[in-house]
Amino acid sequence: MTVKHFISITILLFFCLFCTKSKDPHFYDERGTPAYGDTIITASIGEPSNLIPILATDSPSHEVASFIYNGLVKYDKNLRIVGNLAESWEVSKDNLTITFKLRRDVKWHDGVPFTAHDVMFTYKLITDPKTPTAYAGDFLLVKEARVIDDYTFRITYSKPFAPGLISWSTAILPKHLLEGKDITNSPLSRKPVGTGPYKFYEWIPGERVVLTANGEYFEGRPYINRYIMRVIPDSATMFLELKRYGIDMMGLTPIQAVRQTDYPAFKREFNKFRYLSFGYVYLGYNLKHPFFKDKRVRQAISYAINKKEIIDGILLGQGVEADGPYKPDMWAYNGNVKKYPYDRQKAKALLSEAGFKMGQDNILYKGGIPFEFTILVNQGNDVRIKCAELIQKRLSEIGIKVKIRVIEWASFINEFIDKRDFEAVILGWSIPHDPDIFDIWHSSKQGKKELNFISFENKEVDELLVKARHTLDIEERKRCYFRIQEILAEEQPYTFLFVPYANVAIHKRFKGIEPAPAGIMYDFIKWYVPEKQMRYIQ
Repeated sequence: MTVKHFISITILLFFCLFCTKSKDPHFYDERGTPAYGDTIITASIGEPSNLIPILATDSPSHEVASFIYNGLVKYDKNLRIVGNLAESWEVSKDNLTITFKLRRDVKWHDGVPFTAHDVMFTYKLITDPKTPTAYAGDFLLVKEARVIDDYTFRITYSKPFAPGLISWSTAILPKHLLEGKDITNSPLSRKPVGTGPYKFYEWIPGERVVLTANGEYFEGRPYINRYIMRVIPDSATMFLELKRYGIDMMGLTPIQAVRQTDYPAFKREFNKFRYLSFGYVYLGYNLKHPFFKDKRVRQAISYAINKKEIIDGILLGQGVEADGPYKPDMWAYNGNVKKYPYDRQKAKALLSEAGFKMGQDNILYKGGIPFEFTILVNQGNDVRIKCAELIQKRLSEIGIKVKIRVIEWASFINEFIDKRDFEAVILGWSIPHDPDIFDIWHSSKQGKKELNFISFENKEVDELLVKARHTLDIEERKRCYFRIQEILAEEQPYTFLFVPYANVAIHKRFKGIEPAPAGIMYDFIKWYVPEKQMRYIQ
């Protein structure tokens, strides 16, 4: 028996242990009575990089960490800010000071009580220049932070800061485990200790991360005993695992959502949820590249890409065109910015204006240098890979030679994005509920591990981002964000491609799922499996 076969059998035994599945096709239709137990198994194309949230910029890390840690506040199902570790707060009349009253019934997973000293420690850590974090900006605006007593924490800003309250949804870290230590070498990056609804159990690299329910969670013990994230670097394999009961939940690709799940047996076993996601996909350019420094080149590429073709042909209609960093149902969205409909002639004219001439080999040249570049795409994301292939085809029609390189997720982030070693990338951003996009677009956010990795710089955008952060007048903020979108549409530092619909399949034994403006995961601790329908028993 080979090592590979042994590992495969071990994994199979792990997931099949204590497995009981109903054969009654109507078994999962009833709501049932809430009960404690069972396991939910999800999957991720990429493996987490770091389970200390302030050090991570990838979605797998933040997904796992969201079950382990809490912030002072959070969004509820209707996207209203509510308390989390803070039971209440008071904002001063001049909107400069927030005083948080903290819960007294919270313990870290190792049993140590949570206090305001943990909040102060987290604040000092995230603003420490030695901490390699992309999220310091919001907290550097704090003029003064004070621990009033063990359960009262107060912050004061020098001027009003619109995202100030929700910025404290950041994960609070344990002072007693991190103080005086080098956070970049902390064992908490692999074995975290938080205050959240789930405790860390194990992380087997390349295979899975396992969490167990926190029986002393201050909002009540989660019904589901275990949360498991399996690492499956391919969406087709992930889908097979879903149908074979190797996982319970996954985000479906368009073809899976529209065609491959449209049959009675799947519908008997799984529920599907569909909503416009809080995210967009884009083609981003390294603006230090000699060709991409010219906005006419970026505009030309945008004209040469047929977004409708991508949405109809690759997404199968499961998305809407993106023309900026917000989605159409947000109050900050500006629908009247410059658009880039598919137009090869405009693309060619702009490239000619930028000094490119067609060679005998049907490749554009400038100064004797052929116009060719490589698009990086992460492994396992079939939609993005197909987008790259279609973009490659369309750009070849106007004389641009495109190569595609598919890279494993961890290397993609650590070796190429973080090191700015790329020409162009296809990636996606989550769209924040508050429209503050300072960390992605402000010119100061170009450092290592920061999010403006394309090196975008625009003085007016910088000024507008700051202005929008420091006014509480929603109409004034709206004017700022509308103008930012106009500038981004003109500059095209990204070719904004699409906002996808989220299509999520979840096994029907899981109950208590209530879609809302915040999506479906906002109240995961209330999901449950009726006792007679449980598949896994600890």
